Amino acid sequence: MKVYNTLSGQKEEFLPGGDEVKMYVCGVTPYDECHIGHAMSYIIFDVIRRYLQFRGYKVKYVQNITDIDDKIIERAAKRGVSTHELAEKFANSYFEDMDALNIGRVDIQPKATGEIPKIIEVIQGLVDKGYAYPAGGSVYFRVRNVPDYGKLSHRNLESMMAGECAVGGEDKESPMDFVLWKAAKPGEPSWESPWGNGRPGWHIECSTMSLKYLGDTLDIHGGGQDLVFPHHENEIAQSESFTGVKPFAKYWLHNGLMQLGEEKMSKSLGNLITIKEAMEKYSADALRIFILSSHYRSPLTYSEEALEAAERGVERLRQAASGEDRGEEVGKRVDTEPYRQRFTEAMDDDFNTPQAIATLFDLAREINKYDDEGANTEKAREILKELAGVLGLTLELPEKPSLDAKSYSDIVGSIRVIAPETRQWQPSENESYIEHLIQLRDNFRAAGQFQLADEIRAKLDELGIALEDTPKGTAWKHKR
Repeated sequence: MKVYNTLSGQKEEFLPGGDEVKMYVCGVTPYDECHIGHAMSYIIFDVIRRYLQFRGYKVKYVQNITDIDDKIIERAAKRGVSTHELAEKFANSYFEDMDALNIGRVDIQPKATGEIPKIIEVIQGLVDKGYAYPAGGSVYFRVRNVPDYGKLSHRNLESMMAGECAVGGEDKESPMDFVLWKAAKPGEPSWESPWGNGRPGWHIECSTMSLKYLGDTLDIHGGGQDLVFPHHENEIAQSESFTGVKPFAKYWLHNGLMQLGEEKMSKSLGNLITIKEAMEKYSADALRIFILSSHYRSPLTYSEEALEAAERGVERLRQAASGEDRGEEVGKRVDTEPYRQRFTEAMDDDFNTPQAIATLFDLAREINKYDDEGANTEKAREILKELAGVLGLTLELPEKPSLDAKSYSDIVGSIRVIAPETRQWQPSENESYIEHLIQLRDNFRAAGQFQLADEIRAKLDELGIALEDTPKGTAWKHKR
């Protein structure tokens, strides 16, 4: 099993420090609703944990919640609420989103405000060792005291000094020094410390929580590629300086970023689609297929078309997984071992989920083929569901609420609006809408609402669209 390590810039054999894999992933800053860029990162690391467990490892997964931050303070002030109230609201919303996406809860999820005593202890240790210095009520880290600073982002100090990241200040010895403890400002939340009232800096929070709950050396430290510098670079510097132990993390894994157009999706830029908005249209399985169909280190551009395709793909997998055997013909069983081997080989190669998903679709096609031939496919369906589960796919039919008569009347009435009964109407120009109605019919059938399903079929038949239910799904054609 090999993983790409940002630190070395290449794939390395995965050799954790013990039977239990220690894994830390930077968590959410809860000042607004989570968007699908967050979903991308948390789905990816959820799958990495699931696969490690599939391979027989125990995993101790820690993910923080940054519940005190400049953005939280600013947003709380605008809304006229406390930072605690704001952070609690959006942290709870975050948990709702993670549950809806079938993202397993992590083992330990500490909040920064609950770790203040330990954070102060680590900062004091850095001061005592000469790696940090108090100034003006704040405490800063001396970057020049770390000879290998920049090893994660593969930059040297001179180039960083010339960049935008070097921000000077009256109290700092060097523009590159970063804050560990921020002196209190009027009206902001603060805690007592040896240096005066204040609050922790962002970087020291993650170092402290990972050291406290996972020890001096982690196996996997993960997050988005936008965290490589300065956040993760600073984590390494302060953690290794405090403990005197190297490496702080053996493997650094960074996911690509979700883009909307040409820019990354982010709350600060305001160009985002929230998880809740996305899940009004698409299932959790479809969102997972969409995200995992791209390699985790690659950027991914949000696309309605790609998500619709993912939804159709999920439906094919569901149908294959939920079929019924048509016979027990001896000697006619799907050989699942090659598929399991292909899936494992793909995931062993730096978690190549696109290849793993392709394997699932190939197995689904094989199941449908053997179903048509009257063979026993029960074991193959079990394997399909097991491997899909490693990717966090439930393959369960989504629950659809019953529609009242008026709602249904509006839907059926819209068929004639979109597709009026004229000789000029061409089904080819309305394919996406026909597919939508077919999906709606399938959902009604799955929910046992057969009368509504039959009415949609009848309306489409009136418009010259013939439906055919097959083991591979519902096909349609234009009646001549």
